[in-house]
Parts: sequence; structure tokens; C-alpha cells
Amino acid sequence: MDKLRAIQLFVRLADLGSFTRVAEQVNASKSMISKEIGRLEADLGTRLLHRSTRNVRLTHVGEGYLQRAREILSKLDDADIFVQDLQQNMRGKLKINAPMALGLTDLSGLFADFMLANPDIELDIHLGDESVDLVEQGFDLGFRASSTPIDSTYTSRPLTRFAYKICASPSYLKNNSKINLPKDLKNHNCFVYSYFQGKNVWPLEDGVMVKGNLRVNNTIFMMEAIKRGLGLGFIPDFVCQQAIDRKEVVEILPDAKKPMLTLYALYPAKHFVSAKLVQCIKYIEAWFAGKHPTNHTFHQSR
Repeated sequence: MDKLRAIQLFVRLADLGSFTRVAEQVNASKSMISKEIGRLEADLGTRLLHRSTRNVRLTHVGEGYLQRAREILSKLDDADIFVQDLQQNMRGKLKINAPMALGLTDLSGLFADFMLANPDIELDIHLGDESVDLVEQGFDLGFRASSTPIDSTYTSRPLTRFAYKICASPSYLKNNSKINLPKDLKNHNCFVYSYFQGKNVWPLEDGVMVKGNLRVNNTIFMMEAIKRGLGLGFIPDFVCQQAIDRKEVVEILPDAKKPMLTLYALYPAKHFVSAKLVQCIKYIEAWFAGKHPTNHTFHQSR
């Protein structure tokens, strides 16, 4: 028995006072309506109606049940209206995980703009470069930057691409041997990003084994050491481009073959994705398309 449907039919019958009129409204037979009400009474273990050939009359129990049934249906209507309102008006909380460097550069501007456009959304943003389980830690959305395709149990959406650059300060280049080819890096102090998949191998041309006196899990931290002339770094352009523009560091080996870094939005694969998350992802895609139009060349299936 579909109890909710039976309750709806019972309330409608109480309002109309006729099996015939209820049957006409719901496009069903009188016998079907009668059977549904009978199943509801059997489930409750009591009679809700006095039936006669002319009319339908509520029992004492039926009158009390009707009052409470109306309250239940009213609350269900309120719940439906709440969901519809949430879909049409962005509000609620989004918990987001993002890499530290991206969070302090591009993503800080993105989410500042998002908050201005969606003032009723509450953001709970966690920055960190370590790998986290989005589901286990309750994240609605995560960002990952990778030079290889994402292979995970999450739904992934590519957003934009960034370039890698090899950076050194003018003072470092002045005080150390020249770097004309990727193989020359073996003789230099090359810093290593802890979470880099290649570990001590920089992905230039066919790969170059490097070594240095700094290993760190944050590229913004690494940039400060590079600016001070302490060594070289293999750095995403969203971290180093401003320093290059200010001539604090210099890009070396610009023509060497290097992979592109793709930024992905990840969210747990679910049958139902909340309206606010769908709208957030659409906003992010549009934002990056406007900021990096030449990089935003993905064919994304909906």
C-alpha cells in the first residue's frame, strides 16, 4: 500500500464527501478509491468512515485522523516549496577543498567573486596540498591540479590549464654556471615539491633527474627561496608569473618540452547532486572561461 497516496485520497474524500467526485478528480475508478481507503483502515486497525449509498461520514477516529493528516500533507508541501526555493535561489553551505597555492592565487579571486554573486551561500574552504577523501571528510567539492588525467571514483570536470615554468633569480644565474640545455640542470640546486608525482625527476623533454637542498610541500614557500637566489624551481605559472613580470625571477629553458597542468573540479559521484553545487560548478566554469579564454578549450559533456 502507498500510505501517502491513501492519506491524500482520504483527505480529498473528506473534503468532497463523495467517492464519485474523488474518482473524477484523480482519474480513477470508485472501486479503486474504496480499496485504497479500505487498506488504510486495515493498516490503522480502525474504521475512518461511515459509508452509505448517499454520503460518506467521518467516524470520531476519522475526524481526529483527518486533522493530523492535513498537518502531515501541509508539512510535505512546505518541504517541496523549500526545495524549489533552494533550487531557484542559491543558498546553503558548500564545503570545499583546494590546493594551497591555487587557493592563495586564482581561487581566492574566484570565490570572492562567487560570494559577491551569491551572498546567501556559506563557504567552508579548506586549503591543503595533501590528498584527502572528499566523501570521508564531508566535502561537497574539491579541486585538483594534475599533469596527467584524473583517475578517481569522483566525477571530474576540467576547468582550465596552466603552464609549468623553470624559474631562477637573476642573482642565482649570475653566480652559477650557465643553463643551456635540460641536462645542465643536473649541476644545479633544484628544489623539489614534495607532492610532485615525478619525485626528483622534472618532466622536461624525456625527464631530468635533479637534486637540491630544499624539499617542500608548498610552491609559494618555494618561490621565496627562488627569489632569494638559493636555487631553481619547476613552478606552475599561477605561482611564478607575477614574480616573472616584476623581474624578481627569470624563466629559463622556455622552449623545453613541458607538460601542461590541468585544473579539475571533483565532486563525489552521487545519484543526486544538489542544485547549489550544480550552480557553483557552472559559475566556476564560466569564471575560468572568462579569465583564461585561450586555455578553456575543453569539450565538456553535460
